[in-house]
Amino acid sequence: MSQEKNLLPALETDPVGKVFVRYLIPSLVGMLMMSINVVADGIFVGHRLGALALAGINIASPVFSVFFAMSLWLGIGGATLFSQANGAKNIKQAQRIFTHSLILIFVLTMLVAVTAYLLRVPLAYALGANGDTLPHAVEYMTVLLTYGFIITIQNAFSLFVRNDGNPNLSMISMVVSAVLNIILNYIFLYMLDMSVKGSALATVLATLVGALVLFVHFLRKDRTLSFAKPFFSLKLAVRTLTIGFPSFISEVGLSVFTIGYNVAMVRWAGTAGVAAFSVLNYAHSVMLMLFLGMGSAIQPLISYYRGAKLRQREVQTVRIAVATAFVSGIAVFLLGLASAGGIVSLFGDFSEEVRSLAINGIRLFFIGYMFMGVNFVMMTFFQASEQVKAAVWITLSREIILMVIFLLVLPHLLGTNGVWLSIPLSECVVAVSIFIYVQYLQRSKQTAV
Repeated sequence: MSQEKNLLPALETDPVGKVFVRYLIPSLVGMLMMSINVVADGIFVGHRLGALALAGINIASPVFSVFFAMSLWLGIGGATLFSQANGAKNIKQAQRIFTHSLILIFVLTMLVAVTAYLLRVPLAYALGANGDTLPHAVEYMTVLLTYGFIITIQNAFSLFVRNDGNPNLSMISMVVSAVLNIILNYIFLYMLDMSVKGSALATVLATLVGALVLFVHFLRKDRTLSFAKPFFSLKLAVRTLTIGFPSFISEVGLSVFTIGYNVAMVRWAGTAGVAAFSVLNYAHSVMLMLFLGMGSAIQPLISYYRGAKLRQREVQTVRIAVATAFVSGIAVFLLGLASAGGIVSLFGDFSEEVRSLAINGIRLFFIGYMFMGVNFVMMTFFQASEQVKAAVWITLSREIILMVIFLLVLPHLLGTNGVWLSIPLSECVVAVSIFIYVQYLQRSKQTAV
């Protein structure tokens, strides 16, 4: 029980703020590095192959989101149960949950990948491709669909390593992947003069190396993480899928966001609008990962405290995380106002029309970050504490229901500004609804007492 001598006292006895920071920093760095895996593709492709190729891989990017969504769905669902078992000091059950989750992830990912691969051309059209962007989108998509299971395995394994008290190794894995992806993008696109296929291969190979780094965790003597005898439990599978479902919806929502904005921009601003959105979308992927990292930082803690029945530490952790997310959101919004032009220039030299659209879009879109971090933190809290309905409401509303409604209505009133403002308004409405819901829960508890 060396695990109890190392991990458990730190989570149960160290100051809550100190524990939160210990998980927050590696989570933020890790998520930032993960976003660089995508953004590096955009930077290299935009500079080397031009705006059409950049638009093509932006159209294909939901494929990456789907694999990421699969890993979060099963990974967070399994990791939540894993940490709850750890908190309850049921180590054998934790190991069974880990093994069961990896089997589910691999099998379901392969089923989705094979189906999407067979339908990749109509899928590219459905995602917004046209005659100009289709070749680039299909080429990039083909590589991701062939080797995308590597992405799901690395991300899910990283979640379990972090939940086993080793967030720093998860961070190192992401750093290695990001650095290697940049190096390989340069080699494949500039030295070997490859097309967008080279950028996709760089992402896959870098992710594979990052996954191998995570196996260092098995050298730790104080680890709980270990493979048990393979088995399948329908009850455990359902519970894993239920808990992780909000994360899956969140990532699916990202795909809906990309498709919705691409379609709206084609209608209201043409090809220039799609190119401008592709620039914003890469910047958004970085910011999104940072806020997702804040939510991810509390998941192991809330799950563990729930298993250990440490309610007060749960509440303190959430309060610290919400304050951190809100202050960070304001800082990011101010950054967007001050540096919109520099952000656009980072992705290449564009026509004045594309550049003007992108700069305006960044300044308007970044308003949403003041609310997005808080929404992610609260979604993760509800999810990790198995209040799944509330978590599903947050994820469905912010990037699917409300966003689609605003995309259909606002452009008729505000033109392209209405497109850019659809997500900020969605995030704001969801944040207000969370505040009202929490106040209702608190009043209900006081009445019950």
